[in-house]
Amino acid sequence: MARPLERNALVRPDGAPSPPGGSRDTYAPPPRTGTARDLYADALRASALLVVVFGHWMATLPRVEGGQLVGIDHLLRNWEPAGALTWLVQVVPLFVFVSAAVSTGGVLRRLGEGESQRRWWAGRALGLARPTLTYLLVLAAVALLAWLLDGHLLQAFNTSLTIHLWFLAMLLAVQALLPLCVRADRRFGLKAVGALLVVAVLADLLRAGVRHPADLLQLGARVEARAGGIGWINLLAVWLLPQQLGIAWRSGRLGGARHGAWLLALAVAWLAAAMAAGYPVAMVGVQLAGNNMLPPTLALVGVVWLQVGAVLLAESPARRFLQRHPLQRAVAILGALGMPLYLWHKLAELPAAWIGERTGLPIDAGDPGMPGFWLGRLCWLLLCAACLAPVMAVVVRYEMGRRRDVAATGATTAIVTGGIALFAGLGAALLLGAWPGALVALACVALSSWVLRARVA
Repeated sequence: MARPLERNALVRPDGAPSPPGGSRDTYAPPPRTGTARDLYADALRASALLVVVFGHWMATLPRVEGGQLVGIDHLLRNWEPAGALTWLVQVVPLFVFVSAAVSTGGVLRRLGEGESQRRWWAGRALGLARPTLTYLLVLAAVALLAWLLDGHLLQAFNTSLTIHLWFLAMLLAVQALLPLCVRADRRFGLKAVGALLVVAVLADLLRAGVRHPADLLQLGARVEARAGGIGWINLLAVWLLPQQLGIAWRSGRLGGARHGAWLLALAVAWLAAAMAAGYPVAMVGVQLAGNNMLPPTLALVGVVWLQVGAVLLAESPARRFLQRHPLQRAVAILGALGMPLYLWHKLAELPAAWIGERTGLPIDAGDPGMPGFWLGRLCWLLLCAACLAPVMAVVVRYEMGRRRDVAATGATTAIVTGGIALFAGLGAALLLGAWPGALVALACVALSSWVLRARVA
Protein backbone atom coordinates (compact mmCIF):
# COMPACT_ATOMS: atom_id res chain seq x y z
CA MET A 1 0.00 0.00 0.00
CA ALA A 2 1.30 3.45 -0.88
CA ARG A 3 2.52 5.67 1.93
CA PRO A 4 0.04 8.33 3.05
CA LEU A 5 0.86 11.79 1.78
CA GLU A 6 2.45 14.13 4.23
CA ARG A 7 0.22 16.97 5.35
CA ASN A 8 2.24 19.76 3.72
CA ALA A 9 3.65 17.93 0.75
CA LEU A 10 3.29 19.32 -2.74
CA VAL A 11 1.58 16.71 -4.88
CA ARG A 12 2.74 15.98 -8.38
CA PRO A 13 0.26 14.88 -11.05
CA ASP A 14 1.39 11.28 -10.61
CA GLY A 15 0.41 11.44 -6.96
CA ALA A 16 3.91 11.41 -5.46
CA PRO A 17 5.15 14.22 -3.21
CA SER A 18 7.31 16.74 -5.03
CA PRO A 19 10.66 17.69 -3.52
CA PRO A 20 10.65 20.69 -1.21
CA GLY A 21 10.97 23.97 -2.99
CA GLY A 22 9.84 22.49 -6.28
CA SER A 23 7.01 25.00 -6.68
CA ARG A 24 5.32 27.80 -4.83
CA ASP A 25 1.86 26.56 -5.68
CA THR A 26 1.73 24.11 -2.82
CA TYR A 27 -1.42 22.22 -2.05
CA ALA A 28 -1.92 20.60 1.32
CA PRO A 29 -4.57 17.89 1.21
CA PRO A 30 -7.17 17.87 3.98
CA PRO A 31 -6.68 15.66 7.03
CA ARG A 32 -6.94 11.98 6.12
CA THR A 33 -6.78 10.19 9.42
CA GLY A 34 -9.00 7.23 10.04
CA THR A 35 -11.21 8.99 12.58
CA ALA A 36 -11.00 12.74 11.94
CA ARG A 37 -13.82 14.38 10.04
CA ASP A 38 -13.06 16.73 7.18
CA LEU A 39 -15.16 19.77 8.11
CA TYR A 40 -14.89 21.30 4.63
CA ALA A 41 -16.19 18.15 2.96
CA ASP A 42 -18.99 17.83 5.51
CA ALA A 43 -19.93 21.49 5.00
CA LEU A 44 -20.05 20.97 1.23
CA ARG A 45 -22.38 18.01 1.58
CA ALA A 46 -24.60 19.86 4.03
CA SER A 47 -24.76 22.88 1.71
CA ALA A 48 -25.55 20.67 -1.29
CA LEU A 49 -28.34 19.02 0.67
CA LEU A 50 -29.94 22.36 1.53
CA VAL A 51 -29.69 23.45 -2.10
CA VAL A 52 -31.48 20.28 -3.17
CA VAL A 53 -34.27 20.61 -0.60
CA PHE A 54 -35.03 24.29 -1.17
CA GLY A 55 -34.43 23.91 -4.91
CA HIS A 56 -37.06 21.18 -5.17
CA TRP A 57 -39.56 23.23 -3.20
CA MET A 58 -38.81 26.39 -5.17
CA ALA A 59 -39.26 24.58 -8.50
CA THR A 60 -42.67 23.13 -7.54
CA LEU A 61 -45.48 25.46 -8.63
CA PRO A 62 -48.90 24.50 -7.20
CA ARG A 63 -51.82 25.46 -9.45
CA VAL A 64 -55.05 26.45 -7.72
CA GLU A 65 -58.34 27.18 -9.47
CA GLY A 66 -61.54 28.06 -7.66
CA GLY A 67 -59.88 27.44 -4.31
CA GLN A 68 -58.87 23.88 -5.20
CA LEU A 69 -55.51 22.49 -6.24
CA VAL A 70 -55.75 21.22 -9.82
CA GLY A 71 -52.14 20.22 -10.41
CA ILE A 72 -48.52 21.25 -10.10
CA ASP A 73 -46.22 22.90 -12.61
CA HIS A 74 -42.46 23.29 -12.72
CA LEU A 75 -40.43 26.50 -12.67
CA LEU A 76 -38.29 25.36 -15.62
CA ARG A 77 -41.34 25.23 -17.87
CA ASN A 78 -42.27 28.79 -17.06
CA TRP A 79 -39.01 30.69 -16.58
CA GLU A 80 -36.28 30.34 -19.16
CA PRO A 81 -33.42 31.77 -17.00
CA ALA A 82 -33.97 28.90 -14.56
CA GLY A 83 -32.22 26.62 -17.06
CA ALA A 84 -28.85 28.29 -16.49
CA LEU A 85 -29.44 28.27 -12.73
CA THR A 86 -29.44 24.47 -12.83
CA TRP A 87 -25.70 24.65 -13.53
CA LEU A 88 -25.40 25.66 -9.88
CA VAL A 89 -28.39 24.04 -8.19
CA GLN A 90 -28.08 20.65 -9.92
CA VAL A 91 -25.59 19.66 -7.25
CA VAL A 92 -25.58 15.89 -7.77
CA PRO A 93 -22.06 16.06 -9.32
CA LEU A 94 -20.87 17.96 -6.23
CA PHE A 95 -22.47 15.45 -3.88
CA VAL A 96 -20.94 12.45 -5.70
CA PHE A 97 -17.54 14.18 -5.76
CA VAL A 98 -17.50 14.93 -2.04
CA SER A 99 -19.02 11.57 -1.04
CA ALA A 100 -16.27 9.75 -2.91
CA ALA A 101 -13.60 11.82 -1.19
CA VAL A 102 -15.10 11.15 2.24
CA SER A 103 -15.62 7.41 1.63
CA THR A 104 -12.25 6.59 0.06
CA GLY A 105 -10.37 6.34 3.35
CA GLY A 106 -12.90 3.86 4.74
CA VAL A 107 -12.77 1.80 1.56
CA LEU A 108 -8.99 1.54 1.72
CA ARG A 109 -9.06 0.64 5.41
CA ARG A 110 -11.77 -1.99 5.16
CA LEU A 111 -10.45 -3.59 2.00
CA GLY A 112 -7.00 -3.57 3.59
CA GLU A 113 -8.46 -5.50 6.52
CA GLY A 114 -9.63 -8.21 4.14
CA GLU A 115 -13.27 -7.24 3.66
CA SER A 116 -14.61 -8.09 0.22
CA GLN A 117 -15.83 -5.42 -2.16
CA ARG A 118 -19.28 -6.96 -2.35
CA ARG A 119 -19.71 -7.03 1.42
CA TRP A 120 -18.61 -3.41 1.61
CA TRP A 121 -21.33 -2.50 -0.88
CA ALA A 122 -23.87 -4.64 0.98
CA GLY A 123 -23.26 -2.52 4.06
CA ARG A 124 -23.86 0.66 2.06
CA ALA A 125 -27.01 -0.79 0.49
CA LEU A 126 -28.41 -1.87 3.85
CA GLY A 127 -27.68 1.53 5.33
CA LEU A 128 -29.73 3.09 2.55
CA ALA A 129 -32.50 0.47 2.47
CA ARG A 130 -33.53 0.77 6.13
CA PRO A 131 -34.46 4.50 6.17
CA THR A 132 -35.94 4.18 2.68
CA LEU A 133 -38.17 1.38 3.95
CA THR A 134 -39.54 3.67 6.68
CA TYR A 135 -40.24 6.41 4.15
CA LEU A 136 -42.02 4.03 1.78
CA LEU A 137 -44.13 2.61 4.60
CA VAL A 138 -45.37 6.05 5.64
CA LEU A 139 -45.74 7.16 2.02
CA ALA A 140 -47.88 4.13 1.19
CA ALA A 141 -50.13 4.84 4.18
CA VAL A 142 -50.43 8.55 3.34
CA ALA A 143 -51.11 7.79 -0.32
CA LEU A 144 -53.80 5.28 0.57
CA LEU A 145 -55.45 7.71 2.99
CA ALA A 146 -55.30 10.55 0.46
CA TRP A 147 -56.75 8.32 -2.24
CA LEU A 148 -59.63 7.19 -0.01
CA LEU A 149 -60.49 10.66 1.29
CA ASP A 150 -59.94 12.91 -1.70
CA GLY A 151 -57.71 11.88 -4.56
CA HIS A 152 -57.09 15.28 -6.15
CA LEU A 153 -54.04 16.10 -4.01
CA LEU A 154 -52.49 12.68 -4.51
CA GLN A 155 -53.16 12.86 -8.23
CA ALA A 156 -51.29 16.15 -8.42
CA PHE A 157 -48.28 15.07 -6.33
CA ASN A 158 -48.18 11.36 -7.13
CA THR A 159 -44.90 11.29 -9.07
CA SER A 160 -43.45 14.28 -7.21
CA LEU A 161 -43.36 12.27 -3.97
CA THR A 162 -41.03 9.62 -5.42
CA ILE A 163 -39.09 11.33 -8.22
CA HIS A 164 -36.19 12.19 -5.90
CA LEU A 165 -35.49 8.48 -5.29
CA TRP A 166 -33.63 8.33 -8.61
CA PHE A 167 -30.61 9.77 -6.81
CA LEU A 168 -30.49 6.83 -4.40
CA ALA A 169 -30.45 4.35 -7.29
CA MET A 170 -27.68 6.26 -9.05
CA LEU A 171 -25.63 6.58 -5.86
CA LEU A 172 -25.93 2.86 -5.17
CA ALA A 173 -24.73 2.07 -8.68
CA VAL A 174 -21.66 4.29 -8.64
CA GLN A 175 -20.73 3.34 -5.07
CA ALA A 176 -20.77 -0.30 -6.07
CA LEU A 177 -17.76 0.62 -8.21
CA LEU A 178 -16.07 2.86 -5.63
CA PRO A 179 -13.48 0.25 -4.54
CA LEU A 180 -12.66 -0.37 -8.21
CA CYS A 181 -12.33 3.38 -8.78
CA VAL A 182 -10.00 3.64 -5.79
CA ARG A 183 -7.79 0.94 -7.25
CA ALA A 184 -7.86 2.69 -10.63
CA ASP A 185 -6.73 5.92 -8.99
CA ARG A 186 -3.88 4.18 -7.19
CA ARG A 187 -2.70 2.51 -10.39
CA PHE A 188 -3.44 5.06 -13.11
CA GLY A 189 -3.87 8.38 -11.30
CA LEU A 190 -5.70 11.04 -13.31
CA LYS A 191 -5.56 8.83 -16.39
CA ALA A 192 -8.59 7.06 -14.92
CA VAL A 193 -10.49 10.36 -15.15
CA GLY A 194 -9.36 10.69 -18.77
CA ALA A 195 -10.58 7.19 -19.58
CA LEU A 196 -14.08 7.96 -18.27
CA LEU A 197 -14.11 11.19 -20.24
CA VAL A 198 -13.20 9.34 -23.44
CA VAL A 199 -16.09 6.92 -22.87
CA ALA A 200 -18.53 9.80 -22.33
CA VAL A 201 -17.36 11.60 -25.47
CA LEU A 202 -17.57 8.47 -27.61
CA ALA A 203 -21.06 7.69 -26.29
CA ASP A 204 -22.41 11.08 -27.40
CA LEU A 205 -20.57 10.93 -30.74
CA LEU A 206 -21.97 7.49 -31.52
CA ARG A 207 -25.44 8.43 -30.30
CA ALA A 208 -25.40 11.51 -32.54
CA GLY A 209 -24.21 9.51 -35.52
CA VAL A 210 -21.31 11.89 -36.25
CA ARG A 211 -19.67 11.04 -39.57
CA HIS A 212 -18.07 14.32 -40.60
CA PRO A 213 -16.28 17.08 -38.66
CA ALA A 214 -19.06 19.47 -39.62
CA ASP A 215 -21.51 17.32 -37.64
CA LEU A 216 -19.75 18.38 -34.46
CA LEU A 217 -21.20 21.86 -34.85
CA GLN A 218 -24.67 20.39 -34.25
CA LEU A 219 -23.59 17.66 -31.83
CA GLY A 220 -25.97 18.68 -29.07
CA ALA A 221 -28.93 19.06 -31.40
CA ARG A 222 -28.23 15.65 -32.95
CA VAL A 223 -27.93 14.03 -29.52
CA GLU A 224 -31.16 15.68 -28.39
CA ALA A 225 -33.01 14.51 -31.48
CA ARG A 226 -32.11 10.83 -31.06
CA ALA A 227 -33.09 8.13 -28.60
CA GLY A 228 -30.69 7.29 -25.79
CA GLY A 229 -29.29 4.16 -27.43
CA ILE A 230 -25.61 3.76 -26.73
CA GLY A 231 -25.76 7.02 -24.78
CA TRP A 232 -27.11 5.10 -21.79
CA ILE A 233 -23.50 4.06 -21.14
CA ASN A 234 -23.14 7.56 -19.75
CA LEU A 235 -25.39 6.65 -16.83
CA LEU A 236 -22.18 5.18 -15.45
CA ALA A 237 -19.43 7.06 -17.29
CA VAL A 238 -20.66 10.58 -16.50
CA TRP A 239 -21.64 9.89 -12.87
CA LEU A 240 -18.40 7.99 -12.25
CA LEU A 241 -16.48 11.06 -13.42
CA PRO A 242 -17.09 13.19 -10.27
CA GLN A 243 -16.50 10.08 -8.17
CA GLN A 244 -13.09 9.54 -9.75
CA LEU A 245 -12.28 13.22 -9.31
CA GLY A 246 -13.29 13.02 -5.64
CA ILE A 247 -10.91 10.10 -5.12
CA ALA A 248 -8.15 12.09 -6.82
CA TRP A 249 -8.89 15.04 -4.52
CA ARG A 250 -8.72 12.82 -1.49
CA SER A 251 -5.42 11.25 -2.59
CA GLY A 252 -3.87 14.66 -3.25
CA ARG A 253 -3.56 14.32 -7.01
CA LEU A 254 -5.98 17.18 -7.50
CA GLY A 255 -6.40 20.28 -5.40
CA GLY A 256 -5.53 23.89 -4.78
CA ALA A 257 -6.52 27.16 -6.35
CA ARG A 258 -4.53 26.56 -9.52
CA HIS A 259 -6.34 23.32 -10.34
CA GLY A 260 -9.62 24.98 -9.41
CA ALA A 261 -8.99 27.90 -11.75
CA TRP A 262 -8.06 25.57 -14.60
CA LEU A 263 -11.23 23.52 -14.11
CA LEU A 264 -13.40 26.65 -13.98
CA ALA A 265 -11.83 27.89 -17.22
CA LEU A 266 -12.44 24.48 -18.76
CA ALA A 267 -16.06 24.60 -17.53
CA VAL A 268 -16.70 27.98 -19.14
CA ALA A 269 -15.26 26.86 -22.48
CA TRP A 270 -16.97 23.46 -22.27
CA LEU A 271 -20.44 24.82 -21.47
CA ALA A 272 -20.14 27.56 -24.10
CA ALA A 273 -19.24 24.96 -26.72
CA ALA A 274 -22.07 22.69 -25.54
CA MET A 275 -24.65 25.46 -25.83
CA ALA A 276 -23.32 26.46 -29.27
CA ALA A 277 -23.61 22.83 -30.39
CA GLY A 278 -27.28 22.73 -29.43
CA TYR A 279 -27.33 20.97 -26.06
CA PRO A 280 -30.21 22.03 -23.80
CA VAL A 281 -29.35 24.67 -21.22
CA ALA A 282 -31.09 23.03 -18.27
CA MET A 283 -29.36 20.08 -16.62
CA VAL A 284 -32.53 18.08 -16.09
CA GLY A 285 -34.61 15.33 -17.66
CA VAL A 286 -36.53 15.27 -20.89
CA GLN A 287 -39.95 16.12 -19.44
CA LEU A 288 -38.95 19.59 -18.33
CA ALA A 289 -36.55 21.53 -20.53
CA GLY A 290 -34.56 19.24 -22.80
CA ASN A 291 -32.65 16.12 -21.96
CA ASN A 292 -29.23 16.36 -20.38
CA MET A 293 -29.92 13.70 -17.75
CA LEU A 294 -31.68 10.73 -19.34
CA PRO A 295 -29.08 9.68 -20.27
CA PRO A 296 -26.43 12.16 -19.10
CA THR A 297 -24.75 14.12 -21.89
CA LEU A 298 -21.46 15.93 -22.40
CA ALA A 299 -23.17 19.17 -21.38
CA LEU A 300 -23.58 17.74 -17.88
CA VAL A 301 -19.83 17.04 -17.83
CA GLY A 302 -19.35 20.82 -18.07
CA VAL A 303 -21.27 21.18 -14.80
CA VAL A 304 -18.93 18.60 -13.23
CA TRP A 305 -15.92 20.79 -14.17
CA LEU A 306 -17.76 23.88 -12.90
CA GLN A 307 -18.66 22.53 -9.48
CA VAL A 308 -15.42 20.67 -8.82
CA GLY A 309 -13.43 23.73 -9.92
CA ALA A 310 -15.41 25.93 -7.53
CA VAL A 311 -14.76 23.51 -4.66
CA LEU A 312 -11.01 23.52 -5.28
CA LEU A 313 -10.78 27.27 -5.82
CA ALA A 314 -12.66 28.02 -2.60
CA GLU A 315 -10.96 25.35 -0.52
CA SER A 316 -8.24 27.38 1.22
CA PRO A 317 -10.37 30.40 2.19
CA ALA A 318 -13.26 28.13 3.15
CA ARG A 319 -11.06 26.05 5.43
CA ARG A 320 -9.73 29.19 7.08
CA PHE A 321 -13.29 30.45 7.58
CA LEU A 322 -14.40 27.14 9.11
CA GLN A 323 -11.42 27.14 11.47
CA ARG A 324 -12.23 30.65 12.70
CA HIS A 325 -15.96 30.16 13.21
CA PRO A 326 -17.63 27.59 15.50
CA LEU A 327 -19.73 25.87 12.82
CA GLN A 328 -18.78 22.29 13.60
CA ARG A 329 -21.99 21.60 15.51
CA ALA A 330 -24.25 23.02 12.80
CA VAL A 331 -22.42 21.07 10.09
CA ALA A 332 -22.55 17.88 12.17
CA ILE A 333 -26.30 18.25 12.74
CA LEU A 334 -26.97 18.78 9.05
CA GLY A 335 -24.76 15.82 8.24
CA ALA A 336 -26.67 13.60 10.64
CA LEU A 337 -29.96 14.78 9.14
CA GLY A 338 -28.75 14.19 5.59
CA MET A 339 -30.54 10.98 4.60
CA PRO A 340 -33.80 11.67 6.51
CA LEU A 341 -33.96 15.21 5.17
CA TYR A 342 -33.44 14.07 1.59
CA LEU A 343 -35.95 11.24 1.84
CA TRP A 344 -38.75 13.16 3.56
CA HIS A 345 -38.56 16.69 2.15
CA LYS A 346 -40.80 15.97 -0.86
CA LEU A 347 -43.54 14.51 1.33
CA ALA A 348 -43.87 17.91 3.03
CA GLU A 349 -45.33 19.30 -0.21
CA LEU A 350 -48.54 17.31 0.25
CA PRO A 351 -49.65 18.80 3.61
CA ALA A 352 -48.28 22.20 2.55
CA ALA A 353 -50.58 22.15 -0.48
CA TRP A 354 -53.54 21.02 1.67
CA ILE A 355 -52.96 23.86 4.17
CA GLY A 356 -52.51 26.41 1.42
CA GLU A 357 -55.67 25.24 -0.29
CA ARG A 358 -57.73 25.39 2.91
CA THR A 359 -56.39 28.74 4.15
CA GLY A 360 -56.18 30.57 0.83
CA LEU A 361 -52.50 31.37 1.22
CA PRO A 362 -50.87 32.47 -2.07
CA ILE A 363 -49.15 29.16 -2.86
CA ASP A 364 -50.19 29.73 -6.49
CA ALA A 365 -48.78 33.13 -7.38
CA GLY A 366 -48.64 32.60 -11.12
CA ASP A 367 -45.34 32.67 -13.00
CA PRO A 368 -42.12 34.69 -12.69
CA GLY A 369 -42.75 38.30 -13.66
CA MET A 370 -46.28 38.32 -12.31
CA PRO A 371 -47.06 40.51 -9.27
CA GLY A 372 -46.57 38.65 -6.01
CA PHE A 373 -44.83 35.64 -7.54
CA TRP A 374 -41.76 35.70 -5.28
CA LEU A 375 -43.87 36.45 -2.21
CA GLY A 376 -45.90 33.38 -3.10
CA ARG A 377 -42.69 31.36 -3.43
CA LEU A 378 -41.62 32.46 0.04
CA CYS A 379 -45.00 31.47 1.44
CA TRP A 380 -44.70 28.04 -0.19
CA LEU A 381 -41.16 27.50 1.14
CA LEU A 382 -42.19 28.42 4.68
CA LEU A 383 -45.20 26.11 4.52
CA CYS A 384 -43.07 23.18 3.32
CA ALA A 385 -40.46 23.82 6.02
CA ALA A 386 -43.13 24.06 8.72
CA CYS A 387 -44.68 20.77 7.58
CA LEU A 388 -41.30 19.03 7.42
CA ALA A 389 -40.04 20.08 10.87
CA PRO A 390 -42.30 17.84 13.02
CA VAL A 391 -41.85 14.94 10.63
CA MET A 392 -38.08 15.24 10.90
CA ALA A 393 -38.28 15.34 14.71
CA VAL A 394 -40.20 12.05 14.78
CA VAL A 395 -38.13 10.36 12.06
CA VAL A 396 -34.76 11.29 13.56
CA ARG A 397 -35.83 10.14 17.00
CA TYR A 398 -37.04 6.85 15.54
CA GLU A 399 -33.92 6.26 13.43
CA MET A 400 -31.60 7.04 16.35
CA GLY A 401 -33.41 4.52 18.54
CA ARG A 402 -33.18 1.68 16.02
CA ARG A 403 -30.73 -1.14 16.39
CA ARG A 404 -27.93 -0.79 13.86
CA ASP A 405 -28.00 -3.88 11.67
CA VAL A 406 -24.95 -5.61 10.29
CA ALA A 407 -24.76 -6.31 6.58
CA ALA A 408 -24.81 -9.80 5.18
CA THR A 409 -21.63 -11.82 4.88
CA GLY A 410 -19.87 -12.09 1.57
CA ALA A 411 -22.43 -14.62 0.26
CA THR A 412 -22.86 -13.58 -3.35
CA THR A 413 -26.41 -14.91 -3.67
CA ALA A 414 -27.71 -12.90 -0.71
CA ILE A 415 -26.01 -9.69 -1.79
CA VAL A 416 -27.10 -9.97 -5.44
CA THR A 417 -30.68 -10.79 -4.41
CA GLY A 418 -30.77 -7.89 -1.98
CA GLY A 419 -29.29 -5.51 -4.54
CA ILE A 420 -31.73 -6.50 -7.27
CA ALA A 421 -34.68 -6.13 -4.91
CA LEU A 422 -33.50 -2.70 -3.80
CA PHE A 423 -33.05 -1.42 -7.34
CA ALA A 424 -36.40 -2.93 -8.34
CA GLY A 425 -38.13 -1.16 -5.47
CA LEU A 426 -36.63 2.21 -6.30
CA GLY A 427 -37.48 1.69 -9.96
CA ALA A 428 -41.10 0.84 -9.16
CA ALA A 429 -41.47 3.98 -7.06
CA LEU A 430 -40.01 6.10 -9.85
CA LEU A 431 -42.21 4.61 -12.56
CA LEU A 432 -45.49 4.26 -10.66
CA GLY A 433 -45.35 7.19 -8.24
CA ALA A 434 -46.62 7.20 -4.67
CA TRP A 435 -49.67 5.12 -5.59
CA PRO A 436 -49.35 2.26 -6.23
CA GLY A 437 -45.57 2.56 -6.56
CA ALA A 438 -44.95 2.93 -2.82
CA LEU A 439 -46.67 -0.41 -2.12
CA VAL A 440 -44.64 -2.27 -4.74
CA ALA A 441 -41.44 -0.55 -3.65
CA LEU A 442 -42.20 -1.29 0.00
CA ALA A 443 -42.32 -5.03 -0.67
CA CYS A 444 -39.10 -4.96 -2.71
CA VAL A 445 -37.11 -2.83 -0.28
CA ALA A 446 -38.37 -4.87 2.70
CA LEU A 447 -37.10 -8.00 0.96
CA SER A 448 -33.78 -6.31 0.25
CA SER A 449 -33.39 -5.19 3.85
CA TRP A 450 -34.21 -8.66 5.17
CA VAL A 451 -31.87 -10.46 2.79
CA LEU A 452 -28.95 -8.11 3.30
CA ARG A 453 -29.07 -8.47 7.08
CA ALA A 454 -30.09 -12.14 7.17
CA ARG A 455 -26.57 -13.44 7.74
CA VAL A 456 -24.74 -11.34 10.28
CA ALA A 457 -21.02 -11.39 10.86
